[in-house]
Amino acid sequence: MNLMPASATDAFPVLRPYSRFVATHLWIPLAAVLALSALLMAGGVDQWLATQIYHAEGGHWLLKDHWFTAKLVHRGGKQASTAAALALLVFGLYARRSPRWNAWSRPALYVVLAVGLSTAAVSLLKGATHMDCPWDLASYGGTHAFYGLFESRQGVPASGCFPAGHASGGYAWVALYFAALAVRPRWRKAGLAIGLGAGLLFGVSQQLRGAHFLSHDLWALAVCWGVSLGLYLWLLRPRARSAAAGAAGETA
Repeated sequence: MNLMPASATDAFPVLRPYSRFVATHLWIPLAAVLALSALLMAGGVDQWLATQIYHAEGGHWLLKDHWFTAKLVHRGGKQASTAAALALLVFGLYARRSPRWNAWSRPALYVVLAVGLSTAAVSLLKGATHMDCPWDLASYGGTHAFYGLFESRQGVPASGCFPAGHASGGYAWVALYFAALAVRPRWRKAGLAIGLGAGLLFGVSQQLRGAHFLSHDLWALAVCWGVSLGLYLWLLRPRARSAAAGAAGETA
């Protein structure tokens, strides 16, 4: 199974830093994430929203162990995402040997790789950032004081909740947007909707359980988007451009 580009030029296609593609897929999303992070983390919206949820559930995390949030969405969602990735892996390998489906092999395997690397990247960051979940904090029934992302914890152990791991299992599927962009651009919005919808479902469910602040989900999405974008530029964009140029040549 070879996903590697044929040459260094293919692997790293020249992109102007301020091209429309880079602006709409990197700079604008990055600016939005930083602005929202300032509002949520520095502006206190994270804590305000968590407090509203906590009080609405009766001053405790009523939905922490509820069957819908804990079993169906959390456990079941993780299993569904893993099963979907495995099914796509099988399809991608099969498609490599099928003339009918061969064009879909590389995008399918790209999605599997993007989902795996996105969730792995979030998992690594969780171990490095050392931030607590809301349910760990004294304000929400826990025992820990709140420490910001760049504050010293002074030896206080952390839970490793930033970015949001479970939400990344949904947001990782934004890779479908880039896969569609490479082979069926008109499907890209549907692919994006699937990734955003799954991530929102997983993320909101975890917020209702007290497992994450909203900013944790925002950065899970940011990491997944960044990984998917980088892999698209490396593995899919050169072929997408070649296919577009070939089609243009045929119609000329």
